Amino acid sequence: MLALPVWADSHAATDSADAQDIINTHGYSFYGDLTYPQDYKNFSYVNPDAPKGGEISLGVVGTFDSMHPYTRKGRAGALSSMMYESLLGDGPTGASVPADVYGESYGLLAERLEYDEGKNWVIFYMRPEAQFSDGTPVTAYDIEFSHNLLLDEGLKSYADAVRQRIPKVEVIDDHTIKFHFTPGISRRSLIDQVGAVPAWSKAWYEKTGAGLNESRLEVSPGSGPYVIDSVDVNRRVVYKRNPDYWGADLPFNVGRNNFDQIRIEYFGDDTASFEAFKAGEYTFRRESDSKKWATGYDFPKVKSGAIKVENLPDGSPPTPAGIVFNLDSEPLKDRRVRQALALAFNFEWTNESLQHGLFKQRASFSQDTDVMANGLPKGAELELLQSLGDLVPPEMLNEPVVMPHTSSPERLLDRRNARTAMKLLDDAGWAVGDDGIRRNAAGKVLKLNFLFNSSASGTLSGVMENYVSNVKKLGVDITLEKVDSSQYTSRERDRDYDLVYDQYLTFLIAHTGLKQAYGSETSAFSLFNPAGLSSPLVDAIIDAGLNAQTSIEEKTALTALDRALRYEFFMMPVWYNPSHWVAYYDQYEHPETIPPFDLGYMDFWWYNQEKADALRASGALR
Repeated sequence: MLALPVWADSHAATDSADAQDIINTHGYSFYGDLTYPQDYKNFSYVNPDAPKGGEISLGVVGTFDSMHPYTRKGRAGALSSMMYESLLGDGPTGASVPADVYGESYGLLAERLEYDEGKNWVIFYMRPEAQFSDGTPVTAYDIEFSHNLLLDEGLKSYADAVRQRIPKVEVIDDHTIKFHFTPGISRRSLIDQVGAVPAWSKAWYEKTGAGLNESRLEVSPGSGPYVIDSVDVNRRVVYKRNPDYWGADLPFNVGRNNFDQIRIEYFGDDTASFEAFKAGEYTFRRESDSKKWATGYDFPKVKSGAIKVENLPDGSPPTPAGIVFNLDSEPLKDRRVRQALALAFNFEWTNESLQHGLFKQRASFSQDTDVMANGLPKGAELELLQSLGDLVPPEMLNEPVVMPHTSSPERLLDRRNARTAMKLLDDAGWAVGDDGIRRNAAGKVLKLNFLFNSSASGTLSGVMENYVSNVKKLGVDITLEKVDSSQYTSRERDRDYDLVYDQYLTFLIAHTGLKQAYGSETSAFSLFNPAGLSSPLVDAIIDAGLNAQTSIEEKTALTALDRALRYEFFMMPVWYNPSHWVAYYDQYEHPETIPPFDLGYMDFWWYNQEKADALRASGALR
């Protein structure tokens, strides 16, 4: 029997439409506390005197056929969403701003906002000086249009959820817009959600007849600091700083957007990309390949100091990446089969033999944070889980949280784990035949398809090939199918796989994005839920988090969520890197202390002209 979460109805009091205090503020956080005061001059981690100028260039592996990042058709070029600002601002790659605190937003297109104490509505007062790159003003009508277009033609998982929670949008005047929120629902992710809607030009869309149901290279003007300079499909995208950018002097932007130009070079594979970096075809590289990081950065330009190599701290919880099981796949509906397949992955051997011992094994969806579940549930977390009644399996209450297995690093296939995996498959009804292949009682072969993006690094490809080799030794007929980026994107959207290397959403706060990633309501089609997880237990815990009224209640629910997600076992955790690995031509500078939540190389790093001139004089760069 399902019981209500312990604080499920505690938000009811704040839903009242009774007269309440009105909060008038320059920014937003759920609990109302803001680190930066209304008269802040700049964010504390930026260099307010950072010079403007120069270029930063990056390499990307893969292809693109569109510059329209908001459609389900086509594959958009890198950074094509960064031209579109919102009422509450973010970074060029979508990272939160400011990058030194979590869960706080500050006005960008909106100069201020006000909302009632119960968060039943919010009014944004927009800056009248804001304008698109074509010189037309950004108005409340553009925000209303963008909001409605996302509902009519955007991702179904987003549109369905937002339509239920935001029943009415009201333009009060050219620069004032009010959003009304549905009574009786969590107040989480309402104000910050509407504050993040990208602003599109209503006039441009109406003139061109464009929509979100098509890929296209010509796109609407944005209001951000950069505009498209040139596009060469599958080869290059160049963005240049808009000299007439309306918001350049806002405190929000002081010390940010420092490069005159951002150039993206495309490559067919990572080997070609790395060689191009060494040759100076692009100048900044974030390394993700452990083999290259361990052995590839001893070339002459590194030794001479022309290229700097840095290991910078990353304070963000690591992205929960791993091998995801498609729960709609008939064999994978059995948890024992999933557990058996996970036992075939040898992290210790992989890390030492292929990844130079550079990674740590990931266990949690909120790894190394204060909402990571550990050991047995106790205190408030135990109380919450017990309040959910029969939804919670007894082992979640009586056994320590699910942890990854350990293996011997001495050989690829750990024999002890292999024996356990064999028994699990036997118990699940998949017996080994004389030919070494497993079949069920009906004679059907245990056959699985592992979809893999061929543009991934050679090291990652090698890791997965070795994993598949281990799975085959268990008697499973598994295929590692490597496809190009475009086909991979299409197949992923159609969920055409049994296994896939993918990632989920991490969390530090409760927000409705958790439902999009982990909830049942959109599990059949959500792009953010590649396993198709649909769990009443997870749904109930997410609701408890969304209904939390204090930070302690929120952390309790998120800890329970981490425990439940690990119990559901829809993803095989692999590894994580607690640092940023970066290499760049010695012409860039960054703040001495990198803020915890964003590396910020396209945001608050800057160009050193003297160093750049020296690199060119020496021949290190052309």
